[in-house]
Amino acid sequence: MKVAMVNDCAFVGETILKYLPNDVEKTHLKRSRGLWSKTFGVTYKIWKAKADVYHVHYLLQDCYLASILNKRPLIGHAHGSDLTTTLNRFMLGRIVRSNLKKCDTILVSTPDLVEIARQYREDVVYLPNPVDIELFYPKPSTPSKGKLKVLIASGSNWTVKGTDIAIKALAKLKEKIEVSIIAYGEDLQKTLALAESLGLEIYVLPKLPHESLNNYYWSADLVVDQFKSGVFGLTSLEAIACGRPTLTYISSRYGAYDGFPLKDTNTAEKIVEATENILPKLWKAEHNYLKQNHDPTKIANTVVQIYKNLT
Repeated sequence: MKVAMVNDCAFVGETILKYLPNDVEKTHLKRSRGLWSKTFGVTYKIWKAKADVYHVHYLLQDCYLASILNKRPLIGHAHGSDLTTTLNRFMLGRIVRSNLKKCDTILVSTPDLVEIARQYREDVVYLPNPVDIELFYPKPSTPSKGKLKVLIASGSNWTVKGTDIAIKALAKLKEKIEVSIIAYGEDLQKTLALAESLGLEIYVLPKLPHESLNNYYWSADLVVDQFKSGVFGLTSLEAIACGRPTLTYISSRYGAYDGFPLKDTNTAEKIVEATENILPKLWKAEHNYLKQNHDPTKIANTVVQIYKNLT
């Protein structure tokens, strides 16, 4: 079987390809955000590709191009903003709706996207994001008698990530913690200014390539992610895989997350309570959930079965 993976999101496609069985022939058609690459460049790559199944990330132009070039069977893999934001725009929304209807299968990476996609078709498949356990794996933390080392690992974005909520919570614990933040995200300067106004000292870390982020996770005692969406991002999953307890907002309304030990942590007060009371026993339960639901080999095998059903 030959598989053409088109584009990617948060290295999900790359991880799936890595863990597919050896008897699957794999091609990854990558593109950048440059004008040529995301237009004529990717069009040529898709047109030239010959495969038994085409798996496209994001329900945007790449998926639309594969459809009009009659690349079949075609899998559209939605990852978030394509359904939560772009779907509601005038021109780009038409492309997303067309892809929802014309793909042979629609995969979604988080359970909140299922109800959106099912407005257009019933056969939507929730596929949890895999974590590359060869890159992200547990290491023991360095014993410290000093302050708890906290890493804010997701991009600074108050609207999408709720980074301001995290800062307000951590400021209440500033005598007990040492906080670092990775330098990316549109609201980074606002975040640093808010921390300064609350008397919270933050160490700013340079952004690293994806394959090196494990070093930041291993250096922390606690990782902080997002407090807005109610669903898992790769940041939380990778931090848990690295052996670190992680605070993030997981909504109890989604049955897919029934086994996760910490739900509805979406206010500064709840973040403080979790940090002070449950960290010693949190990681093991989080990691058990991760192994059950985000193991890359299990997910790759699920994807292979989807491919076989289509071909």
